[in-house]
Amino acid sequence: MSEYMIYTDSACDIAPELLKEWDVKSQCLTFHFEGEDREYAENEMPAADFYTRMRAGQVAKTAAINVETFRTAFEVELKEGRDVLYLGFSSGLSNTSNAGQLAANELAELYPERKILVVDTLCASAGQGLLVYLTVQKRNEGASIEEAAAYARELVPHLCHWFTVDDLMFLKRGGRVSPAVALIGTMLNIKPVLHVDDEGHLIKVSQARGRKASLKAIVEQYDALALTPNAGTVFICHGDCMDDAQRLASMVREKHGVEVKLITYTGTVIGAHSGPGTLALFFLGKHR
Repeated sequence: MSEYMIYTDSACDIAPELLKEWDVKSQCLTFHFEGEDREYAENEMPAADFYTRMRAGQVAKTAAINVETFRTAFEVELKEGRDVLYLGFSSGLSNTSNAGQLAANELAELYPERKILVVDTLCASAGQGLLVYLTVQKRNEGASIEEAAAYARELVPHLCHWFTVDDLMFLKRGGRVSPAVALIGTMLNIKPVLHVDDEGHLIKVSQARGRKASLKAIVEQYDALALTPNAGTVFICHGDCMDDAQRLASMVREKHGVEVKLITYTGTVIGAHSGPGTLALFFLGKHR
């Protein structure tokens, strides 16, 4: 069995030190604040500092990873005799996964003896991170690169992303809600409940009055969809609102006896569009 390296990108919102522990390599998307010349790699600014700047009114713009960056990174593995399995950020939200595929296509011609497989996860944030984690477990059980890729693809339509945001104005900036809806929703303390659909797009599903109700609505989706409601692996991410993240974890634990496997920050690239106060629950379900 040929050795292979699992790659992902920073949109998975898994801390670099944890990816290293999993033996996964990653490339970073980038962002910059309007009015500044500097471009940051996603891991160059602590998430808490990033959200402090957003709360102060600064606007962040993000950029996908380009083909050359992937080509350079993947080629290092190929030259050292390792194949590559790349699990990429949803093509419904970014061109990053497509860039990884283009790099793989170019390298396949130069290294015909090696394998470079790309899986468009159609996932984002710690949903993508959960898919990476589960694929790592499969690899560690002895799966070949083809078996690991097939397993990841099987998981994609079952990877549930359910989340809410605290401030509709950030979704307005990204074109997810209209200015009028954002204004009225803010005045009425309306919190949208959203998910990532089968095509990897961000979709608004419902709305709740107040933060507590929005957390309850997310747990209700877990109730309805979870494949193994009493034993499934669950991740949570948050936009600098750890107390709410822990409250959501307690709600899942109290109702289903499930301990959340990981609570992590919503990273700067995802957070640039969802804003401070984003809170999300990720799990395997009957469908998305």
